[in-house]
Amino acid sequence: MPVSRSAKAAREGLRARSDGSPPLLLACALGIERFALRGGDHSGAPAPVVTLRTGMGPRAATDAVRHVLGDGPATARVPVVATGFCAGLVPGMRPGDVVVADAARGHLPDGPDVPCSGNGPLLRALEERGMTVHTGLLRGSDHVVRGAERAGLRAAGAVAVDMESAATLAAATRDGGRPVAAVRVIVDAPEHELVRIGTLRGGMSAFRVLRSILPVFFEWHRSLLLPRR
Repeated sequence: MPVSRSAKAAREGLRARSDGSPPLLLACALGIERFALRGGDHSGAPAPVVTLRTGMGPRAATDAVRHVLGDGPATARVPVVATGFCAGLVPGMRPGDVVVADAARGHLPDGPDVPCSGNGPLLRALEERGMTVHTGLLRGSDHVVRGAERAGLRAAGAVAVDMESAATLAAATRDGGRPVAAVRVIVDAPEHELVRIGTLRGGMSAFRVLRSILPVFFEWHRSLLLPRR
């Protein structure tokens, strides 16, 4: 599959910023997600930030991330956050709630979990901002999940589902222990199902939250740069 212009630009961005502290790579699927991330407050970033629009679906995410991080040692230290919107699976969730994954699991039944360790700085920063946060397993899918299928994923232990996070993190960690995280904003939930992102109140709430939590990613990135004792 040919890589997108966004993936090519992100790869060049990482190449240009390979000196000093490693840049942070934010990976999302949709143009509206990228617009929210690029429009947020970048003033507190401890190092350069590169935003990648992967395109929709696990295959597109895998191809884009592998292309961007394909320079071996030059990008080996780059941490990756899979972010954007997701569907909540737990009753009581609302658009604008935030999901911080403990692990991400792909859409294939025998696929391994990708653990997301070191979430403490993310959770603290979100709580300080008064966000409603959910943690747990983030499931992947290769299609939009609705109705009974969502209930089945919830029964299997997942708290939310999206199409790209698991593939993004699997591609990012295939060569070793790169720091990764998955932070998603709920755009619809069991009692608040949306038809199209951005056309209803829930979609706009999720957009505003995604744009506002950019400094949370910087807190996590800064924690990775601190000396280990």
